[in-house]
Amino acid sequence: MDFGFEDLPSNFQYTPKKGCEVSRMTEDTDCDSSRGESSSVSVTEIQEHRSSSRTDDISRKAQELVEKINQSRISNEKMIDSFQETLVEKVTDLCMQMKEHMYRVFEENSDRMQVNLQELQEVLDSCTKLSHELLEANRALACLREGDMP
Repeated sequence: MDFGFEDLPSNFQYTPKKGCEVSRMTEDTDCDSSRGESSSVSVTEIQEHRSSSRTDDISRKAQELVEKINQSRISNEKMIDSFQETLVEKVTDLCMQMKEHMYRVFEENSDRMQVNLQELQEVLDSCTKLSHELLEANRALACLREGDMP
């Protein structure tokens, strides 16, 4: 910020007139209008006071911003934790639903496989029976051939 003091020599001193009151520099100038006494304050001292005051203000504001940021981070962390809990609950529920559906599909597939295996067993039993019948027929034909042939 430019206060216009850069062009003044560093040894420049401000001396208020008798009986004056400078509202911003009353504490710094020790101006006592009731006694008519005044003392001089250098611009450097005024600048140092202002600089110190501004530095303190900036430091205070920076600290307030840091505290605000920290509060915001805490709030964000709470929000994320809440979101995570909700998400975990929903994902858990969805996984349970998928598991239940998977078990139903397993059950349906198992039932179908059981029916198919039963049908396969019946076909295999028929094949075994037919195979035995063919062997008996084959033996009978073999016996007939042997009987026809002397």
